[in-house]
Amino acid sequence: MPVADRRYSCLPRRAAALALTAAVLAAAPAVAAPRACTWQAAWSSSQLSPAADAQLEPGALRDATLRQIVRPSLAAQRVRVRFSNAFGRAPLTIDAATVALAAAPVGGALRPTSVRPLRFAGHAAVTIPAGADWVSDAVDLSLRAFDDLAVSLHLPVEPDGQTAHPGSRATSYLARGDRTGAVELPGARAIDRWYLLAGIEVERCAAPGGVVAFGDSITDGYGVKPNSYTRWTDVLARRLGGRIAVLNAGIGGNRVLLDGLGPSALARLDRDVFGQAGVRHLILFEGVNDIGVLTRDAPASPDQHRALVERITGAFAQIVARAHAHGIMVHAATILPFAGSAYYHPGAESEADRRAINAWLRAPGHVDSVIDLDQLLRDPARPTYLASRYDSGDGLHPNAAGYRLIGESIPLAPLRR
Repeated sequence: MPVADRRYSCLPRRAAALALTAAVLAAAPAVAAPRACTWQAAWSSSQLSPAADAQLEPGALRDATLRQIVRPSLAAQRVRVRFSNAFGRAPLTIDAATVALAAAPVGGALRPTSVRPLRFAGHAAVTIPAGADWVSDAVDLSLRAFDDLAVSLHLPVEPDGQTAHPGSRATSYLARGDRTGAVELPGARAIDRWYLLAGIEVERCAAPGGVVAFGDSITDGYGVKPNSYTRWTDVLARRLGGRIAVLNAGIGGNRVLLDGLGPSALARLDRDVFGQAGVRHLILFEGVNDIGVLTRDAPASPDQHRALVERITGAFAQIVARAHAHGIMVHAATILPFAGSAYYHPGAESEADRRAINAWLRAPGHVDSVIDLDQLLRDPARPTYLASRYDSGDGLHPNAAGYRLIGESIPLAPLRR
């Protein structure tokens, strides 16, 4: 047979081999492609314009270093920091900043080898426009979940309007001059508030699954001792084992409908929830301050009570719809009983409002899941009151045992979807 004939006679056998290979590959289990690494929020703080008693005195932030200790709930090898001038009236200049592992939760000392200077588009300084946030460039830093992280920033000029979170439940340190790279801050002033610090983001190759706890003083941790990390959100984060971030977006005194201590829930929804990288779940725990303020100073008419319920449930429906549009599931906590509160002087009409709103939350189809904290913490013999073993003493806020119970009772399965 000519050489040419032998060459062409191999084609059927080659075709058969190729077909067999294709069949084997088709039958083999698919190998998942590596997951793309993304930036995810590991810690956040809801910003507001602080009341006069929570502001630093004039001149305190001129030529000053702020060192603030936070505890992210995700591990990472790369970190970046979000600074905020959300409530400033003029541009804010930060001319030096660092991030480092804190030597301890308190004291302000750093682990020397962990100090990393922060850059902003490659520069050491940044000027943040009024009303805006700015995320730093990424730095390499080995961080375990629940490590204490110190963020230091130097302000050359006094900010025009303070942006802060007064309910930090953690101690920050204020020193004169640029001490951002100093390992220790002897003589620094201790303050239990956060200023200008909005978030920590980490690079992760795991699927996003962040949880935002969106609420008022009960979420913010009213009554919790500074640096104890015993808010209910801290308990929940530890139960999730550092695999899913829990971001505390509580503001003391916050309301759903109207501004008060901080912007209303509806007004801050974009910044505090949808603006957080990698969020997939929202725990909605608001409403008691709307009900209480209605009758705090004077009785309200039946029409006012009826309108309040309709407006709050309408706002909750808005939050759910907007969250779903962002691919975020909403898990709603029922409003706790507060008949024992002297602050709000609640009466039968206010209790009827609370029950009506809770009934709306419990009704099928309104939210993705219900966390029935009302049933969990109320006194069985007096269901309009907090159970005494969970009452801080003011009839409104839970005590340490109550916060722990909240954090331990939230089902984890819905948060892992």
